[in-house]
Amino acid sequence: MNKKGKLSASMMCAGLDKLFYFLTEFKEVNLEYLHIDIMDGQFVPNFALGTDYVKSLRRITEIPFDYHFLVNNPLEKMSWFDIREGDQVSFHFENNDKIQECIDYLTRLGARKFIAINPKTNFHELDEYFPQIDGILVMHTPPGFAGKKLIPETIEKVGDLRKYLNEINLDLEIESDGNVSIEHAEKLYAQGSTIFVSGTSSLFMNSEKPIKEIIIEKRKVIGWK
Repeated sequence: MNKKGKLSASMMCAGLDKLFYFLTEFKEVNLEYLHIDIMDGQFVPNFALGTDYVKSLRRITEIPFDYHFLVNNPLEKMSWFDIREGDQVSFHFENNDKIQECIDYLTRLGARKFIAINPKTNFHELDEYFPQIDGILVMHTPPGFAGKKLIPETIEKVGDLRKYLNEINLDLEIESDGNVSIEHAEKLYAQGSTIFVSGTSSLFMNSEKPIKEIIIEKRKVIGWK
């Protein structure tokens, strides 16, 4: 039987005008993570969530951070942030010649180590690193902007990845990121995803429903019965 899935709220999609409302609701339902996208305008053609914003957010919530570094030279840029023991940190495999150094750095900090892969990246390219990390973040849309359509083949990719991890006896997390609507979350959970980044396609879609109700509804399709 699958474990209960976890939700990670994408803070780049959360309107600042409702930030305190969101954080209060998240605390009441014990949301697992806040997803913190860091973009440098080079690895992806967008900028997101700078150091001052993240530092301010850290001061007003105790919810663990789920950092996602969509940057060139993540080893350098991770040091700009207050990564704490128990935080979750994903850095990309692509365009990164210091993967082992990133793993070693996060190990010293006591953070949970994830490697992120773009939709077209074959997960077997990570084979040598699987025993050293806690999970893999699978992008289901081209990275850089919210609101893009999910690439259907990436759902099957999660299933193939989970099957392979089972074959090599590794119980790693699989985090799904990119247009993870309630409908897509249900399919991805069935394929083996365990963490679901939630942004404009579910949590922050200007629904009249209270955010708590949306979280409860989404949890029902990822193992919360």
